[in-house]
Amino acid sequence: MTEQRPLTVSSAPTGLSGRVSVPGDKSISHRALMFASLAEGTTVITGLLEGEDVLRTAGAMRALGAKIVQEATKWVVEGCGAAGLKEPEDVLDMGNSGTAARLLSGVLATHPFMSVMTGDASLRSRPMGRVSVPLAGTGARFVTRAGQKLPMAVEGTGEGKALHYRLPVASAQVKSAVLLAGLSCQGETVVEEPVPTRDHTENMLRHFGADVEVTALPEGGRRIAVQGPASLKARDVVVPGDPSSAAFPVVAALLVPGSEIVVSAVGQNPLRTGLFKTLREMGASLELRDERVEGGEVIGDLYIRAGRLKGVDVPAERVPSMIDEYPVLAVACAFADGESRLRGLAELRVKESDRLASTVALLEANGADVRVEGDDLIIQGQASLPGGGTVCTHMDHRLAMSAVVLGLAAEKPVKIDDTAFIETSFPGFVELMNSLGAGLAA
Repeated sequence: MTEQRPLTVSSAPTGLSGRVSVPGDKSISHRALMFASLAEGTTVITGLLEGEDVLRTAGAMRALGAKIVQEATKWVVEGCGAAGLKEPEDVLDMGNSGTAARLLSGVLATHPFMSVMTGDASLRSRPMGRVSVPLAGTGARFVTRAGQKLPMAVEGTGEGKALHYRLPVASAQVKSAVLLAGLSCQGETVVEEPVPTRDHTENMLRHFGADVEVTALPEGGRRIAVQGPASLKARDVVVPGDPSSAAFPVVAALLVPGSEIVVSAVGQNPLRTGLFKTLREMGASLELRDERVEGGEVIGDLYIRAGRLKGVDVPAERVPSMIDEYPVLAVACAFADGESRLRGLAELRVKESDRLASTVALLEANGADVRVEGDDLIIQGQASLPGGGTVCTHMDHRLAMSAVVLGLAAEKPVKIDDTAFIETSFPGFVELMNSLGAGLAA
């Protein structure tokens, strides 16, 4: 069990300043390891996020037969090729990573062996039926605890039936699990999503040589089809800085008076940058410079300067492009002028914690005026926030980092019950914030 790391955060002594780089994109890092393990040949990955979540994916793929080694700043993966994975000798422990568990479910569903996945207390409380139910259509068999929760046994099928699945709720994880299963099925696997979600899986499938077709649906969503069985070929991958990680120093710099920072080489995939778009709508001084393409993904440098923000009305269709950033956006809204309404947040109820309830509790404990109406979060901003509260993180790394941001801008110190889980997605977070002048006591 991870030892707890409580932290008390006081307002930043001065404005934040400096230039930093955030860890590699977590979504792309997970996929790079999985796809490289399924490919024929050797893939070199640079910029891989070396947080606990991604290391769990590396461990799982090793257990399934891939050879994965770290060489200085690069990771080298010798893939197994089509149908080359082997039955693992032990339970696959996915730690805190819902992304790893759900995506890997798609891989395991269409390989002819038995496997078992588990995770930490947080992950074992999260629903897996969102992937196991559709994936059972391939012919795979899933056995879970009550409530469709981990541990979960997967009896894979070697001759999977291709799926045609329409997502009831937009989810890049469920979409990706179905597409990954389709790589080993005979025929065309199709996923229809009601609104576009992050498309790293589609981009990387093409990068590794799969036949992927994406078309727009008349009602505004997308149809994604992959032709199976697919034989992936090794291709090197450059992982850009994670926009979800960049969110925390960005919002902190906007809220702490006198701040001016640069966050280098951040991924700018349009299906991942909803937060940056929203902050600009709030009047943020947030400028993108030196835009370029690396490894099939657009990246750029973010220049941020502190200033007053105004309330915003965020449409529900923007949720998939910023699903992980709502807690820190809510913090920004609590300091903005006027009312903000963040719409359609049902998906937040099934993240690492019930993030909607946890975000409300985070804000209320520190003097914010906040309420929930249905699946909408309404925040009445104020010039300054009292702070002084204690935040229960529920082992949710993004909630913990959002609490740090709030503490840097609040009047009174904010106590956070545990920050240990920050390492799962953002190793070195405290050190990076201190390099900007945050003054956090590690």
